[in-house]
Amino acid sequence: MARIIGGLTTSHVPSIGKAIAQKQQQDPYWKPFFDAFHPVHDWLAREKPDVAVVIYNDHGLNNFLDKMPTFAIGAAHEYHNADEGWGIPVQKPFKGDAKLSWHIIENLVADEFDITMCQEVLVDHAFTLPMALMYPGGQDWPVRTVPVMMNSVQHPLPNPRRCYKLGQAIGKAIESYPEDIKVVLLGTGGLSHQLDGERAGFINKPFDLWCMDKMLNDPEALARLSNHEIVEKAGSQGVELMTWIAMRGAMQGRVTQISSTYHVPISNTGGAVMLLENHPVPRAIAAE
Repeated sequence: MARIIGGLTTSHVPSIGKAIAQKQQQDPYWKPFFDAFHPVHDWLAREKPDVAVVIYNDHGLNNFLDKMPTFAIGAAHEYHNADEGWGIPVQKPFKGDAKLSWHIIENLVADEFDITMCQEVLVDHAFTLPMALMYPGGQDWPVRTVPVMMNSVQHPLPNPRRCYKLGQAIGKAIESYPEDIKVVLLGTGGLSHQLDGERAGFINKPFDLWCMDKMLNDPEALARLSNHEIVEKAGSQGVELMTWIAMRGAMQGRVTQISSTYHVPISNTGGAVMLLENHPVPRAIAAE
């Protein structure tokens, strides 16, 4: 059976890609953020996951305001990036795992989630940059991928409780997959940031640190938030927190923290990296 071995949360602001392209990882401004990935690289080298399920929000490269699904999942054998500007290099194609994608889709529909099924998907920086941070160097990607897109742009948005339940359904689907594979989950975005209006540049470090604590110890507290509370406390783009919430919901076992780093500023964003490990609960115990 498939196993979820852990989950990673990270910011994905476009300037990260430009910093990688310009080899600024050791610059004082960027070094604390990039250094946060050293334990991630060690963990990946040790655990060697087969598949990365990437939960992210598309920024218009694939979906736009005229057609904006609430939840969408890629079901392709390969995913391509495209030029988004910002000085971000276009990444090499990513291998898909269409068989696992369809298994997840079928299970989510059975669990009454109305999923948009995408057999052609362009993946944007919210997908590509976390992958480049996990596997630096521009080599061929060592994992297959499943993109899970969430609407954080066009209102009405899914609320945190719905995103948490989606994550739980994804986790259940993965762990019912019959092949013996190891899966790592990514939740990418945020934390607090606002790009426009009177609060442009807004960062709420106490709220960000509260969210990181609850990610580990009490994800239900995150699920109880409303979208309005998140915008108030984390800025209009802080709703990207929903990808973290869904990722955490998918972790079905006992969760422990491998590493956690918070660094401000990263392009007016509360930049955070968390690596959580998932320890499966024996089925007999889980059923009690």
